[in-house]
Amino acid sequence: MAELLIGRYGQANFATSLQKMARNKLHKRFAFIIGSSGIIVSALILSFYVIIAGWMISHTVEPVARLVGFTEFAHWAVSDSSLRSIVFSVIFMYLTFFIIQKGVEEGIEKWSKRLMPLLIVLLILLIAYVLTLEGAGRGLEAYLKPDFSRVFEPDLILSALGQAFFSLGVGAGLTVIYASYVSKKENLITLGTQVTLIDVGIAFLAGLLIIPAMYVAQAQGITIFAEDGSLVSGPNVVFNVLPNLFNSMGTPGLLVSFIFFVLMSVAALTSSIAILETLVTYVTERHGLARKKTSAIIAVIILGFSTLLILNIEWMFDLVITISTEYGLPLVGTLCCLFIGWIWHRNEILDELRQGNSEVEKLCSGKFGLGTLSLFVPQQLP
Repeated sequence: MAELLIGRYGQANFATSLQKMARNKLHKRFAFIIGSSGIIVSALILSFYVIIAGWMISHTVEPVARLVGFTEFAHWAVSDSSLRSIVFSVIFMYLTFFIIQKGVEEGIEKWSKRLMPLLIVLLILLIAYVLTLEGAGRGLEAYLKPDFSRVFEPDLILSALGQAFFSLGVGAGLTVIYASYVSKKENLITLGTQVTLIDVGIAFLAGLLIIPAMYVAQAQGITIFAEDGSLVSGPNVVFNVLPNLFNSMGTPGLLVSFIFFVLMSVAALTSSIAILETLVTYVTERHGLARKKTSAIIAVIILGFSTLLILNIEWMFDLVITISTEYGLPLVGTLCCLFIGWIWHRNEILDELRQGNSEVEKLCSGKFGLGTLSLFVPQQLP
């Protein structure tokens, strides 16, 4: 909600939008620090994200290559080669650049309207298929049956928070940029709720696919548990466990593998265009450069850093992920809330909310609303 307010009020990039709320030089400097930190975090995330997304594209190509008889190329496409990682990272970044350089309406909006429905349709089709396979029932039980004894485990809470920050893009300025294009007539409270529920909904659907698929893989004799007894997680699931499952299915597995990794690539692309848009908007608005030129320059810089990560993947890759997602996103997100809560005045927040919801005062004076708003902006008086 803080980032939605910042974006629609400022109608500009992360740093500039915050600076428009500032009342003195100290506030402006604080705003610049927050906005610039968000941009740095976004750049770091995109640098490792294009590598992972490149692997997804390579796994999309692999079943097609096998089907047409290009077995050597298929093997290379899923190998651990640095060259393979660089090549497919370049391909993915070009796809992202191609959409971004066309602008908001012809690029982001046009392609998002195509990609998001495709994402949901493919996801539902794969869920329906996987649930028909042996072992899927055990996976459903493992996924949907809660274990309340683990609710307060610190590592689990931190993992969930990290997933929430990363999934919603909180702290990276993504919401700020998209909110800057939102009409003043839109109800931000409703919009924030819709975004959160849709994000959680798609994540839930993804779980209905991934967890049952892992237990299907176990039924096929594939190891899905780590040495400590926990389920295999992270890239190992997507790039090891599931491909082994698809391979065990014979020729039909090639089609399933292709559809799955198309799904993953589409999901990655919708995220990468949001991140790159954050960077491009920041540079174009603050330095007056043309969008296409800026998009190309930033894409090349990010690819350069991605190549450095690939060449030093054993120690740099996880380090950059940890710095950007576990520390960077929560820190910038917290600073945003502090800025909104302690620098921007409550009556100005209400004015911004009121533009899309004329009865926002009634909401804030309800049983829960006033307390929530008081936590959000604790020191200002109307």
